[in-house]
Amino acid sequence: KVVFFPSGEPNFVYVYNEMPAGTDLDETNRINQKIEERVYEVIGRDNPIVKSVISNVAIGANPPSSSDPTPSATKSKVSVEFVYYQNRNGVSTQELLNEIRENVQGIPGTTITVDKEQSGPPTGKPINIEITGDEFEQLISLTENFKNYIQDQDIAGIEELRSDLQVNNPELIIDIDNEKANSYGISNVQIGTAIRTALLGSPISTFREDEDEYDVRLRLQQKDRSNITDLMNMTVATPTGNIPISAVAIPRFESSYGAINRIDLERVVTLSSNVLSGYNANEINTQIRESLQDFEIPQGYEISLTGEQEEQAETGQFLMVALLAAVGLIFLILVAQFNSIGKSLIIMSQVIFSLIGVFIGFATFGMDISVVLTGMGIIAVAGIVVKNGIILIDYIDILRNEGSSLKDAVIEGGATRLNPVLLTAASTILGLIPLAIGLNIDFYGLFASFEPNLYFGGD
Repeated sequence: KVVFFPSGEPNFVYVYNEMPAGTDLDETNRINQKIEERVYEVIGRDNPIVKSVISNVAIGANPPSSSDPTPSATKSKVSVEFVYYQNRNGVSTQELLNEIRENVQGIPGTTITVDKEQSGPPTGKPINIEITGDEFEQLISLTENFKNYIQDQDIAGIEELRSDLQVNNPELIIDIDNEKANSYGISNVQIGTAIRTALLGSPISTFREDEDEYDVRLRLQQKDRSNITDLMNMTVATPTGNIPISAVAIPRFESSYGAINRIDLERVVTLSSNVLSGYNANEINTQIRESLQDFEIPQGYEISLTGEQEEQAETGQFLMVALLAAVGLIFLILVAQFNSIGKSLIIMSQVIFSLIGVFIGFATFGMDISVVLTGMGIIAVAGIVVKNGIILIDYIDILRNEGSSLKDAVIEGGATRLNPVLLTAASTILGLIPLAIGLNIDFYGLFASFEPNLYFGGD
């Protein structure tokens, strides 16, 4: 399988919760406590591999990939931190993550996502679908239709496709009767300023303490600004006296969009999801692309796969250009050194044979191919095998200059240089084995108290 960046056992598990727009902070906190209890049902109260469990409500509760990082009373997060890998006694934190994901589902009125810390460079979600277009109502309809269409395809491995668009964001609209307001001699600005001061406050003075200054703001008390009747009964000054706002304005509740996102000036709605354990993001996105062929997209609208897939494509393209550039520069140096295109091509052919060995190794051990790390490794291997080829061809040239035939020079050169090449390869392999098997040594403990604290695997 091909992955963008390899991932291991999680060190953190994050449970993100989002309540419906307009939910009170106390209600969000109550639901978060219920989520925390369900997390404890999985990990236990005194689990030795759990370092801490921290809850955030409103502040610090946004996922890293959130398009709106501002604190919100409708969001909460439970963070589980595990001890270091060597102290987990073989317990799989990935299995704990899967159990937590199953156990926190089913709480009414919540949208819960379970995730782990991101490894490697920052990217979007593994499944990230952007739908762009002009007409917002049509865009919302297209997003919902495509979401239902993908769900009907029954593609395994998708946690849950969720839209970043809030279509039921509650808002209070105050309709001002301009004729009545004009008859009293007041303007819309006066009414708006009075309501803004009541809700958000206005600075009226400054309090100074040593070198620090603090604004003193005037606004209604919590109980007054939370009641629409009290808010509308506030008075505003007119040339003939004070009148209540309700005399010239009527409040009404409506639902609106939470935000309208744009990319390159085009309106966009994003569907995203995590990938369940045991499934591959590339395979899932391939199935989505195939399903997209049979989905009817209106003219002027576009559906594209972005996020991690976009980053992966850009990284793969960059590494491919880097590999071709490295091979090209090596070839030019070889031509200049040997003054022969034929000899240079013979040496460069080893790069192709090295790729065969790389993929045989991945197939033998059943390992995932990382676009980033495998790409960098292939570029590094190209330099090593070219070095071995230079040594071999150079020695064959020496033998031929001494009068040996081509056949004898090739046989003797191969036999003579086989040991140095094998020793070089062996030293490289042995040097990388500790890294490959995750061998860890505590050098401080080794030199301080002769206790190296050897263990395999880890962070």
